[in-house]
Parts: sequence; C-alpha cells; structure tokens
Amino acid sequence: MTADITADAPNFREAMARFPSGVTIVTTVDEQGHQRGFTASSFCSVSMDPQLVLVCLATGAECHESFERADTWLVHIAGMEHESIARRFATRGADKFAGDDFIPHTSGLPHLADAPVVLECRAHARYPGGDHTILVGEVVSVGLGDPAPVVYFDRTFTPAPRSGRN
Repeated sequence: MTADITADAPNFREAMARFPSGVTIVTTVDEQGHQRGFTASSFCSVSMDPQLVLVCLATGAECHESFERADTWLVHIAGMEHESIARRFATRGADKFAGDDFIPHTSGLPHLADAPVVLECRAHARYPGGDHTILVGEVVSVGLGDPAPVVYFDRTFTPAPRSGRN
C-alpha cells in the first residue's frame, strides 16, 4: 500500500519521475532565423481528426517566446543514441545546436534526421498550463525511422522494447 504524503513540489517531482514516458526534442526557427529547441517528456497525441499532438514547454524556458510565436515546429521522438542531445536541449544556457546532429528539414526547420519519429506540426492552439504552455500542433507530415525510441523513467534513459514492425 502506498503512503499518502504531502503534495509539495519535491514529492510531486518524485512522483512524476516514476511515470515512464517518451522523450521528445522539439525544434523551430524564430523570426530572426535562429534555431530554437527544447526537450520534453510531456507529449501525447490529442486527436486523429484532425491529427493533433501536444507538447508542454516551461514558461521560463529560453525558447518560450519563440515557440509562442512559431507557426511550425518539429517534434522528434528521441532514440537511445540521442540521450546527450536530449540532456543538452534540457539544459538552460547550453548551445543546443552545437555539433552536426541537425540538418535542414524540407520545411527549413532543424531536423534530427536519425530520430525514430519526426512530426512536422503547424500551430493549432496554445493554452496556459500553470508554469508551462501547452502547444497543440496539427501534424502535417510524419517521418518514420529505424531506431527504437527511448523511455525516460526514474531520471534514467532506457531503450524501449522493439515492436517487431518493419
């Protein structure tokens, strides 16, 4: 039996760490042409008709203002080999696009070409969600890659089991 404890910030953070989730790296280009991005585990599908997904971005994130105004963004579902990139994109002040991990997507957005899944999204809606903004995007294209996605659980990156699909 689980014990009830106070729902303060440290306990809530610990509780959420015990929920396994995928890891996404979300990218866009701002109005000045600068690449922007963040890591998020708060991601899910919303609707099949229209095809909508949501991802949550902290209002204090350095790239928040860019995503508040962005018309399009890419959601990359990360693979195990992207752990260092995901950690870099989650680090305030880091040079997120250091190295040659990203190439231009057909949309012109920064593209992690070897990601298991890439969703090109057009802004559909934005909602306040406490200290986050909920970005809802309409999926306009889907890219499917080969590697298995990564699962984030108890602050650890773990390979997801392979589905056996081709």
